[in-house]
Amino acid sequence: MTYAPRRYHFITGLPRSGSTLLSALLCQNPRFHASISGPLGALFMGMLNQLSAGSEYASMVSTEQRRRLGRGLFESYYADQEGKDVIFDTNRMWSAHMAAALDMFPGARFIACVRNVAWIMDSVERRFRANPYEFTKLFDGEAERSSVYTRVEALAQRNRMVGGPWSMLKEGFYSEQAENLLIVDYDLLAQAPDKVLRLVYEFIGEPWFEHDYGNLAYDTPEFDRNLGLPGLHKVRETVQLQHRRTILPPDLFAQYSQLSFWEQGADSAARVIAVKPREPAPDPSPAPHQRHLPLHDGTTPLSGDAGTSSATLQRTSTDNSSTTTVPASRASR
Repeated sequence: MTYAPRRYHFITGLPRSGSTLLSALLCQNPRFHASISGPLGALFMGMLNQLSAGSEYASMVSTEQRRRLGRGLFESYYADQEGKDVIFDTNRMWSAHMAAALDMFPGARFIACVRNVAWIMDSVERRFRANPYEFTKLFDGEAERSSVYTRVEALAQRNRMVGGPWSMLKEGFYSEQAENLLIVDYDLLAQAPDKVLRLVYEFIGEPWFEHDYGNLAYDTPEFDRNLGLPGLHKVRETVQLQHRRTILPPDLFAQYSQLSFWEQGADSAARVIAVKPREPAPDPSPAPHQRHLPLHDGTTPLSGDAGTSSATLQRTSTDNSSTTTVPASRASR
């Protein structure tokens, strides 16, 4: 069987970190297809379970056959996407399976959406509290959902909604395939979508398309109701960063604010779109009685390319009273 030429990329990363927003934006490009997390990751892993060591079929299927079967899953699943030259498959498990994905689709890129883990926990907790008459499937019984502490602890386990993707992303971030990975921070995407998207396009090697950041429409009500979390994947019409106070207790918020490993990626080859400190102005050697203070006008441009691991942007703090910057990844080359 001969398949039409088509390029595949992967959206991965952490939950509640902008992957649905990114997909909604990418879908504005008529050549692109993207969506929320789909079944292909689970189908691929199920295939490997049936064909790996210990299975009666393991000796009957060669590596090349497994490669074709894996690729065939993608081609069959996306066969209805006529006219779409570029497919973005979304699943958080791809962070830990980049080697297989690259073997099936050489040249594929991985875009990982991230966010301060404390704000991820805050976001899930808000959805939980917004539905007081519904027990979501996210928690197993009263012991896990009894308080904000037990709920957050459950989500943070290595095989659960937040802890699982976090562990898989960390594996991919320090893997041999990390040069194919781009980290996109939710705050930057929401605050400067045009600048961030231009870096995404450059990373995947596609010509630029003018997006409309004030006319988004994306919702999956049936999928969200099945989870017991209505509105979980609903995207607001206008892309913007909304400032708010956390509803997590201070100790809990502080505990989970320390997990942004991508901000200290000295040993990773991954690309990171992050805030870069502006260069200090040259010292004009003022007279002893003069004193010059740096001016922060909030207009620092976002820049970078797929060959570097940095970008610049002035990020506004959550109380909107000052600005702060964080370093871009200092990736090893």
